[in-house]
Amino acid sequence: MNRQLHISIVLYHNGEEIWDCINAILSSTLDLKLFLIDNSETDELKSLACDPRITYIFNDANIGYGSGHNIAMQQSLEQKAKYHLVMNPDISFKPGTLEHIHAYMEKHPKVGSLMPKVYYEDGSIQRLCKLLPTPFNLIGRRFFGEAPWAQQKNAAYELHHFDYNSILNTPSLSGCFMFIRSSVLKKVGLFDPQFFMYLEDYDLNRRIHRVARTEFYPKVSVVHGHKQESYKNGKLLKIHVQSAVKYFNKWGWLRDEERDILNSRVLDLIEESTN
Repeated sequence: MNRQLHISIVLYHNGEEIWDCINAILSSTLDLKLFLIDNSETDELKSLACDPRITYIFNDANIGYGSGHNIAMQQSLEQKAKYHLVMNPDISFKPGTLEHIHAYMEKHPKVGSLMPKVYYEDGSIQRLCKLLPTPFNLIGRRFFGEAPWAQQKNAAYELHHFDYNSILNTPSLSGCFMFIRSSVLKKVGLFDPQFFMYLEDYDLNRRIHRVARTEFYPKVSVVHGHKQESYKNGKLLKIHVQSAVKYFNKWGWLRDEERDILNSRVLDLIEESTN
């Protein structure tokens, strides 16, 4: 039987926090299927497949975040699931969240990808609606975060003047929770496998934005235990930099006319919502 909603989570030596995520998903009344894609060196996490709605896939190698999700997303397309949800393993949410989003997507067929309001565990908002990045945005916030010029650029990049209470059609959304219409994935393709980790979400949302709306939807929320590991781990920082180079090689470094047009459009939408 085809499921209305397929969900994928990429695992890598996860701890007990993954149960909060799985239990939140399985409490849904939707017709769903959950793919657990395991990039760990061992299959110790196979015990997580505790429900017939769960499919566990062990890769026996760390093939990367996007490539891991692509395994499940390809099955979504082959099995004709109407929607596919890409989730991080440190996401949790209240009962009814998936049902609310599903109902909204059913009523708004022009929406190709949706991200809800996302909170940190302490209840503060995660500013995950951003402009499409320039090299200065990513370099400034990572290496010169305390400098006044970097803070000013980062405030503009992170849309600090946006109140997070309005729907916003923006091409730059986080991949921690991406509720995607499968028919749109058919048009634009899956995650670009050249990105091992980081910026693959910006790349995919940007491609989706070319054919559909990519919305921040504030009427429901999730909690994300975001740790910004690349700020603490030298290996992950290197991967982050490599992904940034690949992203700007693909879309343009200093010259990116589409970025300029889309960023200007997002700023106009925010201004309209506040007037």
